[in-house]
Amino acid sequence: MKKLWMIALLSGLPFTTLAQSSGFVSSDVQPGAGGFNGPGMISSAISVAQAKTRRDDAKVVLEGNIVRQVGNELYEFRDNSGSIYVDIGDKYWVGQSVSPNDKVRIEGEIDKDWNSVEVDVNKITVMK
Repeated sequence: MKKLWMIALLSGLPFTTLAQSSGFVSSDVQPGAGGFNGPGMISSAISVAQAKTRRDDAKVVLEGNIVRQVGNELYEFRDNSGSIYVDIGDKYWVGQSVSPNDKVRIEGEIDKDWNSVEVDVNKITVMK
């Protein structure tokens, strides 16, 4: 803390400006956006057909429509390549309402069992 104060004093910058800076920011990220943005990130959506070929626990991003509810937290998700079940816990809806007509982006992990593949969703975004 003393070093930050000394740097602020010598540079002429307010101390609060230096104290508030944090995290890694590449040239692709706007200041204040937060988080990491760089190699290794999963940001491009893949198709349902591609997702079904991924290994267990692989991170995936899918874009399409949730067409129906098939269980308590289990839904059928569909894009142009096919459909897959997605498990969306109540806390991941974050107040959003979604109909079969709404295009959504889901981020999650592949969950493979002996004879089924589904996606455990940890983020859902309604696309504009």
